[in-house]
Amino acid sequence: MKPFIGIPAYTHTYSETGRPYYRGYVPIVHAVEQAGGVPFLIPYDLEDTNLRALYRRIDGLLLPGGGDIHPRFFGDEAPHPSTNIEEARDEAEIKLIRWAADDDMPMLGICRGCQIMNVALGGTLIQDIPSQIATDIAHDFPNSRPRGLTAHPVTIVAESRLAQIVGEAQIMVNSWHHQVIDKLAPGAVLAAQSPDELVEAFEIPSKRFVISVQWHPEDMMADDEASRKLFRAFIRAAQS
Repeated sequence: MKPFIGIPAYTHTYSETGRPYYRGYVPIVHAVEQAGGVPFLIPYDLEDTNLRALYRRIDGLLLPGGGDIHPRFFGDEAPHPSTNIEEARDEAEIKLIRWAADDDMPMLGICRGCQIMNVALGGTLIQDIPSQIATDIAHDFPNSRPRGLTAHPVTIVAESRLAQIVGEAQIMVNSWHHQVIDKLAPGAVLAAQSPDELVEAFEIPSKRFVISVQWHPEDMMADDEASRKLFRAFIRAAQS
């Protein structure tokens, strides 16, 4: 059977009506389906018993991109002025990640998903790259930029699981983030880094499949074999 892949939804309130809706990012849904999985959107603002009931229906957990993470979850001070925070989403995703880690469920994190996974498992973040890190590498771009357009290379750690999956020592990636991992969670190891030595991917070798990447492979599926390989590897792990 095809594995069910849980994807936490996010909220959007239409300015014309003020009505809130749950939404999912279409390219992620299509990427999961293309790789052989069944996408399953999870609304997050639920009672724990209902969130847990939905969690029990899935075979893998995919943490998608989105807004920023409240610094209280990683022991930092007040949010940076540039942050866009949705604490209820943070709380629900942290629960899902910890449940999945306890059950050794396969997980894939993307951009914000990479960051929230690190936080949920005990790591920390840098809140704002432009104001906290001196770098010539651009990590964030206007939303008008084509999503599949690459921004910079990342070097993949030799002998990492990510290296085994993509089969390359360096790949070009897109980039839309201003927060980034500071300290990796216990048990997590570096899997890829940018030219300015920021964490671009991590994995947890002791787990069946836990890989998180800072870029957006779902937006590169059409033209990038490394992205397709990553999604296929995740779906295979969820199916096993």
